[in-house]
Amino acid sequence: MVKAIVAGAAGRMGGRIIHMIRQSPHVELAAAFERPDHPGVGSDVGQVAGLGSLGIKVAGSLKEVIGLGEVIIDFTSPEATLENLKLASAANVAVVVGTTGMSGTLLDEVKTLAKGTRCVLSPNMSVGVNVMFKIAGEMAKVLGNDYDMEILEVHHRFKKDAPSGTATRLAQILSAATGRELDDVAVYQRKGMIGERTSEEIGIQTWRAGDITGEHTLLFGGIGERLELIHRAHNRDNFARGAVKAAAWVVRQPAGLYDMQDVLGLK
Repeated sequence: MVKAIVAGAAGRMGGRIIHMIRQSPHVELAAAFERPDHPGVGSDVGQVAGLGSLGIKVAGSLKEVIGLGEVIIDFTSPEATLENLKLASAANVAVVVGTTGMSGTLLDEVKTLAKGTRCVLSPNMSVGVNVMFKIAGEMAKVLGNDYDMEILEVHHRFKKDAPSGTATRLAQILSAATGRELDDVAVYQRKGMIGERTSEEIGIQTWRAGDITGEHTLLFGGIGERLELIHRAHNRDNFARGAVKAAAWVVRQPAGLYDMQDVLGLK
């Protein structure tokens, strides 16, 4: 059994990860933590996650529990993830990172740290979404500039970053498959007299509403036909289940930076 530490244990994803760990035959919960000022610190992690008493208290920092586990599962914030990776790298503890919204120098630093330990870093841990990533690149290579490419992502009203990490990854896959520079061709909004759509551009649009867990639509629009590739998440369990699968896998790997395509053998 792989011993896992869950970051952000009282958050929406943290709670679901704890549930999925309890269902896993390969991973067990060794510890969990929150930010020091969180009201859940000191509480039983099972009660925080809605599982009843588990006999494990929510710690107020990773430093308190890092010696208890082999892998940390982190779906927190970009800044918190960076600090957790620094501690994990120094302690040679593996990490699974599902945190979104990372960019610029922070993302570069995260990737540098991740290479020094064993780390799975992915914008989406869902098995279905990662199959979507695989298929998207193959479709783009075949269809090329003869088909317009548009991405629509829909999430709940509480999501802080836009576009989603999954939509951004899809756009990166499309641009790489068609030999385009994403920064030059990405179109994030349209308003007014914008003129005719170019063949090169990749549209990335965002909706936010209610409690929608997550939907991603990839549209290839040709003259006389269109193809759509759609993934709809019914709840957060598919992300949490994928993260637990990644945790069981990464502890057996040599030092390096991996993603869910590696975990699932899709490369």
